[in-house]
Amino acid sequence: RRQSPWICWALSSPIYKTKYVITDNLMCRMHHKASVGVLLAFSLLVTGKQYVGDPIDCISKDAVPSNLLDTYCWIHKTFSVSSAWKGKLGDEVAYPGVAPHVEGEPKVYHTYYQWVCFVLLLQALFFYVPRYTWKTIEGNRIRSLTEQLSSPMQDKATLEKARNMVVEYLVSNRGHHTGYFFGFVLTEAMYFVNVVAQIFIMDRFLGGEFSTYGMRVIQFTEWHWEARYDPMIQVFPRMTKCTFHMFGTSGDIQKHDAVCVLPINIINEKIYVFLWFWFVILSVITGLFLIYRLVVIVSSSVRFHIMYSRNRNVSSENLREIVQTISSADWFIFYQISKNIDPGNMREFVDEYVRELDGTNKASRQKLK
Repeated sequence: RRQSPWICWALSSPIYKTKYVITDNLMCRMHHKASVGVLLAFSLLVTGKQYVGDPIDCISKDAVPSNLLDTYCWIHKTFSVSSAWKGKLGDEVAYPGVAPHVEGEPKVYHTYYQWVCFVLLLQALFFYVPRYTWKTIEGNRIRSLTEQLSSPMQDKATLEKARNMVVEYLVSNRGHHTGYFFGFVLTEAMYFVNVVAQIFIMDRFLGGEFSTYGMRVIQFTEWHWEARYDPMIQVFPRMTKCTFHMFGTSGDIQKHDAVCVLPINIINEKIYVFLWFWFVILSVITGLFLIYRLVVIVSSSVRFHIMYSRNRNVSSENLREIVQTISSADWFIFYQISKNIDPGNMREFVDEYVRELDGTNKASRQKLK
């Protein structure tokens, strides 16, 4: 493979890490920047409440120390009585899900709350995996190619040398960018698979309640206040029950019922409402971007309009000639370069690239004769 022009240029050009180079798109940044930032912030918030604040308070009518109850019920699990979810508050039940438990009656156990901060952190890491994959595939190629062309302040000789080196690289490596391009397509597909998979994983984590959580919250806001049954209370109950067993004075095992207040679930319910809407919106946007990417691959007309919309100061005839001459993979790296070049340099770069393409095509035709 003829990559010597790029290799020489990469080795001879200092790479300044402070320079921001764009090698992805808005959808990717919604995943690896916005989503990672939001999940990390939520994880820190829950961690602070869980380990610095007071995530659970349990009381019992029996003489069981409250700090012992708090620790036991937090480490083990609390539960709600299924038949008491929709009982009339104050008459039939003390709180949704809190009522005397009859032996054999189904109970809903809550064990997720002690794991929320860790799960959110793990989700943030998974959202960054596609970004790490793309950085490995990309290998600072665009940074190396555009380092000297991103600013109009360079002297004329330096700019001309830089343009010639990049043009020579593109011309001599035509047809060799398929791996680079489809590496990016793979990354976009990874973003989509990740966000959809995380919706299903969170649904499993919350006992099958997450997939329809947002829709039920919307419906809840539309109900008459007297008929309202808050779905967030069932998924994230603020009051639950806990059963504590200990030895009595005579050596027999005694059962103590406790009621636990979970202030941490006030935070959890808000977090997961936001995440439901965010993940649904993100999955739709990512799916649309994959369709857009497919259209870009098959349509040279779309590729031209994308390039021209970014480079209005460039000759449309020259751009059209480039797009119609090179493959979609070569177009992609050309597009990546255009996002990181100063507009003034871009115009001269395109003109030089067209001249080189014309010369190469002419030489190829003469060889065929």
